[in-house]
Amino acid sequence: MTSLDFLADESCDFAVVRALRSAGYDVFAVSEVTSRSVDRQLIEQAAREQRVLLTEDKDFGWLVYVSQVDSAGVVLIRYPGQAREGLPQAMVTLVQNQGKQLVGAFTVLEPGYIRIRRQSDLP
Repeated sequence: MTSLDFLADESCDFAVVRALRSAGYDVFAVSEVTSRSVDRQLIEQAAREQRVLLTEDKDFGWLVYVSQVDSAGVVLIRYPGQAREGLPQAMVTLVQNQGKQLVGAFTVLEPGYIRIRRQSDLP
C-alpha cells in the first residue's frame, strides 16, 4: 500500500468520510453506492483494494478474530452520542499520527482511547 486509503461501511458516520476526504485521503463510502451490503464481502473488498475498513459495526471484530478473515485493517469506531461532535477530528488525528500502524491491524477508536492490535498478534 503506497498511500493510506479507506473503505467506509454504511455504519460509519459520514462526517468521518468528509473529514478524511478534506484531509486528502481516498475514502470509498459504501453508502454512496448501495444501501445494503454484506460484512464479509466488504472486508474482502477492502483487502483486495488495500483499503482500511472504517466501521461502527462490532461484527467486523468477529470476522477478524473468530473467522480470521484477511483484512487490510479495520478501525472500529465506538463514539457515544454526546462525544460524536469530536469524532471527525479524532479520526483525522488518528490517521495523521498513526496511519501506518492501522494497516493490517484491528483498531478501536473511542473518546480519549485508541487500541491498535495487529492481526499477527493473534493466537
